[in-house]
Amino acid sequence: MSDENRSVKISSEQQGADISYPVIKKDHYEKMKGEAEYIRDVPFEGLYESAFVRTTIPHGRIRKINLPDLPEGYHSIGGEDVPFNRCHSVGDEQPVFTDGEVRFIGEAILMIAGPEKKICEELCSRTEVEYDELPAVLELKDATESYQDYHYDKGDPDKAFREAHEVYSETFETGYQEQAYIEPQGVVSVYDREKDLLQIFGSMQCPYYVHGALKIAFERDDSQVRVVQTVTGGAFGGKEDYPSLVSCRAAAAALKTGHPVRISYGRREDMSVTTKRHPAILEYSAALDEQGLITGLRVRIRLDAGGYPGLSCVVLQRSVIAASNVYNVPNMDVSGSIMYTNTPSNGAFRGFGGPQSIFAVETLMNHLAARYGMTPLEYRRKHFFKEGDVTSTNGRVHQHVPIPEMLEKAEELIDYSRKYEEYGKPQTGRYRRGIGMSVFFHGCGFTGSGEAGVPIKDENGNITGYNGGSSLKLVKDNKDRVEILISNTDMGQGLKTTFSKIASKCLGIPYEDVTVKNPDTQRVPNSGPTVASRSIMITGKLVERAALKLKAQWIPGEHQEIEEKYIHPDFLIPWDNDTFQGDAYPAFSYGLNVAEVELDTLTGASRLIDAAGVFDVGHTIDRTIMLGQAEGGMLQAFGYGSMEKMESRNGRLMQNSFTDYMIPTSMDTVPFRIAFIDNPYSWGPFGAKGAGELTLDGGAAAYEAALEEAMGREMSAIPATPERVLKALDGGTEG
Repeated sequence: MSDENRSVKISSEQQGADISYPVIKKDHYEKMKGEAEYIRDVPFEGLYESAFVRTTIPHGRIRKINLPDLPEGYHSIGGEDVPFNRCHSVGDEQPVFTDGEVRFIGEAILMIAGPEKKICEELCSRTEVEYDELPAVLELKDATESYQDYHYDKGDPDKAFREAHEVYSETFETGYQEQAYIEPQGVVSVYDREKDLLQIFGSMQCPYYVHGALKIAFERDDSQVRVVQTVTGGAFGGKEDYPSLVSCRAAAAALKTGHPVRISYGRREDMSVTTKRHPAILEYSAALDEQGLITGLRVRIRLDAGGYPGLSCVVLQRSVIAASNVYNVPNMDVSGSIMYTNTPSNGAFRGFGGPQSIFAVETLMNHLAARYGMTPLEYRRKHFFKEGDVTSTNGRVHQHVPIPEMLEKAEELIDYSRKYEEYGKPQTGRYRRGIGMSVFFHGCGFTGSGEAGVPIKDENGNITGYNGGSSLKLVKDNKDRVEILISNTDMGQGLKTTFSKIASKCLGIPYEDVTVKNPDTQRVPNSGPTVASRSIMITGKLVERAALKLKAQWIPGEHQEIEEKYIHPDFLIPWDNDTFQGDAYPAFSYGLNVAEVELDTLTGASRLIDAAGVFDVGHTIDRTIMLGQAEGGMLQAFGYGSMEKMESRNGRLMQNSFTDYMIPTSMDTVPFRIAFIDNPYSWGPFGAKGAGELTLDGGAAAYEAALEEAMGREMSAIPATPERVLKALDGGTEG
């Protein structure tokens, strides 16, 4: 056995211990040695490179395209080369190549593919495009056309507002956020003419999303399309649906040229045209009783979808469901809209619509607390929901809500209440301090019945079952080694490691005898996408159940296969997507963030001086991996709340590099104080729930709350840049 394998091998003591013990990650050595092959590293014989001609106006129609003479071996590829020129996501609105109408700056009109990248780029730069310009909607506040609207009620909101002692209203705004993954977008398409097989290799989260988009765009069946995920350098939602668009373009080029074709974005191109977190405007009105407690909420949420809707409707679902966050509000009237603007399309980002709403409602709670002479924590305690309460969508809180334990742990970690009282006293001088807290949740898995598949209804409209749902396979070879066949992807978050630990623990075999390879749609069943904090709770549970079945049927030295399909929990209140009623998620994970900041009142700059995070993710599968998730998510959240400014001017994103788009670095952070509350969920593997997205949901709200205490002023917008802070210090409030 090599030194590497000896260092990975789990001792017999660990094998019998709690599963959360840390192990060396499955991909640790190949990445540390620089041996991991990203899509730019994979060799392809006869590979062609590519570049794009992109739109330069926000709205209009293309009148004429003037291509230069193309040298031998160089080809132009456009919409005429795609049988159905649409990229399937939730719908089919976005063309693979612009079909005549321009809806934002940066749409792909055509691509040029050939042997040399620089020549492709030079030919694109010489291509002239003539337009007929049309009026454009360039800001969310001016948008009037929506792609999708949602609405739901709880209780009797009209009565609550009619009988309210007071009605308090406030509007909140959140901006873009760039995923800033390490590896930009990249795929290679290879067409095997002999097999009539269209293949995609690339950096992605969801191979079966790409597979489905290719089948539709190129009118092919399952046997004619293959998608393989290569090692993926980060994603955070930015490689959920966008690789489908890139892959369709690469596929068209491979089919036309007869060569493998690579699309590989540089950083500026990636940041200019890929999807971001949706900017949002959130209008809140609270009906209050004589004690200042919330008896009703009216909420109107608008998200900026950009030029095409993409995944925006699913993001909006999360936003409206999170409108009351972790608070028991008996009466609610919530609506949301995805708005069309002539700006680059927006999409998935870790948290998936939750951070926008959680920022708004947590800031609202702080402002109401101040209005009624209470501390933010005192005011929150009067509103927290608990097990058995009715959710915003008239489902149930089915499991224990460990917020009291989380608050106790936060006090132990960072001494929140004492510091809040200390910083609340008058401060003088240039530098002032504040501390802020946020409490939040994240629904685990797909919204509603998405995990179960398509509902089957009887003649009375009652749900009697479901078609579809995720599946996986375990394969044991004759040397008793087990491979987990799944379509979920490891993009740095450690799924290969955690899934292997689950199977190893259930089977009682060494960790190194379990493998998980990057998914290939010709080998693995569709276990669903790697999104929505579903992978551990949903697919991990399938691994656990399949492993226990295999253990019961184990025959040493023989090849065996076990398949397992998703089972929807039977305790859930059925979800009705038309009325937004029922259990929106099988379970909720919970989080608490505390940010302590120091503010320079002369410059408006702020810095983090301490931070804590307490999380309920059920039971952790690996403590070290979960610490990485917590620290990374919190840092992204603090960046979202404080410095990550991206703006659109005349339809063009102004920040498209890490020179002008600021993200937190090691110089902007501190050692985080992290704790996990053990609160096992019976439908998750070893009690685990969703974790990845939760850790980003609340940090922006905590950061702004800390700034507000330091300033002695209220704010209602993020990011809290120095300019915004100075304006608030000067004028009292800043939106």
